[in-house]
Amino acid sequence: MAFCTRRAAAIASFALATCSLAAAAEPVEAVYSLVRKEKPAVVETLRQLVGIESGSRDREGLDRIAEVLKDRLAALGGQVELMEAGADAVKLFDTPPRTGRTVVARFEGTGTRKIMLLAHMDTVYPSGTLAKRPFRIEGSRAYGPGVADEKGGVAVVVHALAVLKSLGFREYGMLTVLINGDEELSTPGARNLITRLAAQHDVVFSCEPSPAPKDELALATSGIAAATLTVRGRPAHAGVNPEDGRNALLELAHQLLQTQALGDPSRGIKFNWTIASAGTTRNVIPDTATASADVRVRRIADFDAVEQAFRAAIAKGHLVPDTQVEAAFERRRPPLEVTERSRALAKRAQAISGELGRRLGLDESSKGAGTDAAFAALSGKPVVLENFGLMGFGYHSPDAEYVELDSIEPRLYLLTRLIMESSRER
Repeated sequence: MAFCTRRAAAIASFALATCSLAAAAEPVEAVYSLVRKEKPAVVETLRQLVGIESGSRDREGLDRIAEVLKDRLAALGGQVELMEAGADAVKLFDTPPRTGRTVVARFEGTGTRKIMLLAHMDTVYPSGTLAKRPFRIEGSRAYGPGVADEKGGVAVVVHALAVLKSLGFREYGMLTVLINGDEELSTPGARNLITRLAAQHDVVFSCEPSPAPKDELALATSGIAAATLTVRGRPAHAGVNPEDGRNALLELAHQLLQTQALGDPSRGIKFNWTIASAGTTRNVIPDTATASADVRVRRIADFDAVEQAFRAAIAKGHLVPDTQVEAAFERRRPPLEVTERSRALAKRAQAISGELGRRLGLDESSKGAGTDAAFAALSGKPVVLENFGLMGFGYHSPDAEYVELDSIEPRLYLLTRLIMESSRER
């Protein structure tokens, strides 16, 4: 009898637990119904944003899209500023004279938690791309320059705010939106602003796309550096007196071979020579040669190790006498590193996606991509997660870049619900 009673109690407990899990998996209808209604508006926002060319070096186009976003965010109740790069902007080797402005919108709430939403409005595409490859919808995908990277993310931010406004939700202390116009240039103008503002917040949700077909968030991104070699030699006639020259190209080739094995994929360190140039005329011994390498790391400390190994390899010696070799190592973007706090917050995001019956992946591998999320995390104060934008692929490819329109509802629901939960945390 006791066994039967215990067995009946166990069955009842199991049934109760099963019902609780089922209940927990249900979406919050007040949010989800608004998200469903918002989808057509998101598509129109994508059409509007993609229809404005905003390459990182196109200041006129960046100004146009910044004004559009200023008006959209102000209409949602934000206090909006358009900010030029400040005195703390950095000058990288390829930074243009003027970078795009940064849109900063602040929404004051009734609570204490401070949340920041991060996105960028610039793209890699030059002016004129849109005329050849305009925004279009084919089946369940929307195509166009920058539609995934990252105008889809900008659209998610704008419409998550719209859903929150419709709900009358203001339980955060401060909700800050930062949308910069220089991310594709390694963020020379806005990086210190991002770090400074992020340090005033508890959490940061960055809205780069999730790589389709995966539905995932990133807890780590790669740090990026550029290694550069410049070799100076002596010119001479290649047919008459080549022995009087000092061949900078030959010396550069020697140095590239000396440094070709600096990568260590097992540790997430990648070192690849990608650009080289030398000489001006076929019959002249080149007196100048240059090369640049792309460097990726998983940890900030790895920058020091790679730079030290790079300079040590160059110091081994020259092949061509009387040539000068100059080495430079430019740290362009830090990595975003996984923390226990980011893991915990990502687990909450998974539970929210589970309310829609979806399985949200969590990527801790960094995969080689670098984003502004790393600048947001530099102070160590906020918890930072990446990839809240739409699911998409073909980034930086004008023919192939797309977003999955079916990802609008789950992604908008995820960001909106996570803002709400993070606002209520004590």
